[in-house]
Amino acid sequence: MSQKPSNPKGTRDFNPLTLKRRRYITDTIRSVFTSFGYNEIETPSIEKRNTLYQKYGSEGDKFIFNIINSGEKIKKADIKSFNNEKYNDFISSISEKGLRFDLTVPLARYVSQHQSEITFPFKRFQIQNVWRADRPQKGRYQEFTQCDADVIGSNSIMLEYEMLQLFSDVFRKLKLDSVNIRINHRRVLNKIANHIGIVEDFNEFLVIIDKIDKIGIDKAKEEVKNKFKDLRNLDELFEMISKKMSPKTYLNNLKSNFIDHDDDNLLDEIETLSKLIMNDKKLINIEFDLSLARGLEYYTGLIYEVSLGSDSEIGSLGGGGRYENLTEAFNLKDNSGIGISFGLDRIYHVIDDKNLFPQDISLNNDILVINFGKKYLIEIFEKINQLRANGWKVSIYPDNNKLSKQFNYSNKNNFKYALIYGESESESNCIKIKDLQSGSESNFGFEKFIKNFKG
Repeated sequence: MSQKPSNPKGTRDFNPLTLKRRRYITDTIRSVFTSFGYNEIETPSIEKRNTLYQKYGSEGDKFIFNIINSGEKIKKADIKSFNNEKYNDFISSISEKGLRFDLTVPLARYVSQHQSEITFPFKRFQIQNVWRADRPQKGRYQEFTQCDADVIGSNSIMLEYEMLQLFSDVFRKLKLDSVNIRINHRRVLNKIANHIGIVEDFNEFLVIIDKIDKIGIDKAKEEVKNKFKDLRNLDELFEMISKKMSPKTYLNNLKSNFIDHDDDNLLDEIETLSKLIMNDKKLINIEFDLSLARGLEYYTGLIYEVSLGSDSEIGSLGGGGRYENLTEAFNLKDNSGIGISFGLDRIYHVIDDKNLFPQDISLNNDILVINFGKKYLIEIFEKINQLRANGWKVSIYPDNNKLSKQFNYSNKNNFKYALIYGESESESNCIKIKDLQSGSESNFGFEKFIKNFKG
């Protein structure tokens, strides 16, 4: 019995039109990245398991795709760890590699490995696939494409501002300037945690806050109550968290509630960024949001998330933030980094839903050469090659089938012209071109065909 073909869960095939539209998005993103001085790199799809693990937090580690060792190595499986429910140790015994979870940790590995070849600050972008063993839904896949821009080797606040410029330029060019950029700061979240009485398990607090968009404020507050004891000012905090703020309001809230004189540098950083934002009219809508956490543990400073708002079933269209210590895991210290990522697949869905793809993105072909037999094709091969050299997209129908079948093929594949050269054209020393939209036909002298046929 034959097997019904199907994709692995959470993956997709892309038809030619979809690929053209995806390339329109990636070409737009690439053009903005390069205009800001970023250079492209690529890293392998596969990384060592010890490169990936314990970089994303316990929640993130669960979604890494592990590659099982092949051949004799599988005999080293630690069955005792499995029986004792020490699953991470068991996986380590049968897997030395995994599919990359994101592009940031591989970047940290790349920078540390090639540091002697790199001039810092190092500005790079990457457009490649990543894999996560997450539950598939619209806009969320197990294989998807990220478009990242990062700077390693500087902690300048100007880079925080530059990330906002990158987001704004890309989404304006894609005609999605109605999106919102939400901003928060990991150190502010730490201050909030201390303010309500959470001294330990800060990352557990972040995991709950990060779920607010999915489960709502009330359930998140309940989870915090159940997880942590002897908390104070919780109702006041969650009332504040539920509000989106202008830069000025956010700053005043920090001064009034969370930040003391020991944190002047944090205050200065946010104040400087706020001034830059308020003075730049080209930025898209920006909100400061105390509920924004971004679950990945490696973020240490300012964090971003881009979305269409609460009404959309599509989640984040992009995000990122500052990370201070990521390269330390690879023996490169004191090398602060900051980066953002665009989610190609979700952006595609939004542009498609809003019917915003340019009309000229199509599968239109230029010229179909009608096949009257090898003899006639051989006589015009030189002309066909000249057409292609001049930029025409020329396809030869491969078989000498009935004309009705060949013209049916041209209609279904949106050809503009049919090139006709058979017995009568050979005898008349001419080439006939049929305009497949108007139906009109024109004859061109054989020798001057290339010169006279302009389309």
